[in-house]
Amino acid sequence: MVHLDYRDARPIYTQIADNFRSQIRVGILQTGDKLPSVRELAAELAINPNTIQRAYRELEQQGYIASVPGKGSFICGITDPAADTAPLWEAFDKAAGALLEAGVSPQALLQHLTQGGQHNA
Repeated sequence: MVHLDYRDARPIYTQIADNFRSQIRVGILQTGDKLPSVRELAAELAINPNTIQRAYRELEQQGYIASVPGKGSFICGITDPAADTAPLWEAFDKAAGALLEAGVSPQALLQHLTQGGQHNA
């Protein structure tokens, strides 16, 4: 259900949260589905339960899951699609800023965007 890449620079809890977010976005996990318990997933992945708990807490804060005491954690779905794209916009802003600093004109950036990202160097 969850794949970890120990060579990935991202923390393990972030990889777990990203993996669940991705599964929710593509429909593998549906609203109402129950996630594995913290202990079950920690045992399956052979990692500390606190790491799983941190990932679940992050997902809950973002509205992807809801935890019901004594019952477990359940998928809520994507409540705010715009929030789901926030990391992409952040990466875009960083890349656009770097291109501008490298001397690329705003017009060239706009042309690149209007051509669907096809770079013609």
